[in-house]
Amino acid sequence: PYYRLEGQRCTACGAVQFPPRSACGACRGLDLATYRFSGRGTVFSFAEVATAPKGFSGPYMVAMVDLAEGVRVTAQLTDVDPEDVEIGMTVEMVTRRIQEKGPQGYLVYGYKFRPQLEARMAS
Repeated sequence: PYYRLEGQRCTACGAVQFPPRSACGACRGLDLATYRFSGRGTVFSFAEVATAPKGFSGPYMVAMVDLAEGVRVTAQLTDVDPEDVEIGMTVEMVTRRIQEKGPQGYLVYGYKFRPQLEARMAS
């Protein structure tokens, strides 16, 4: 319940954006409200990261995900075999460990995407 995928909605034009910024990317309006995304979307593109950066364990899959609300985000994929990932696959956001240890020696959590549960159950 503490981890959500939040961006902003412009009160002037209604556009949504992620990540949050100081102004609306569509109309440059400054009156922005917090907007909670559904966390559901489809894979636009993907790649395997063979050599992970320091603090991460690899290899892992990363994807550009088109959210249902029309915003594209980049995130790791989880709970899926690399050979099963495909463009257009429906996915949902989950909270998972991102790094084994953060700069102060603690675990770092964030969002990743997995195949949408309803889609997995139907196949």
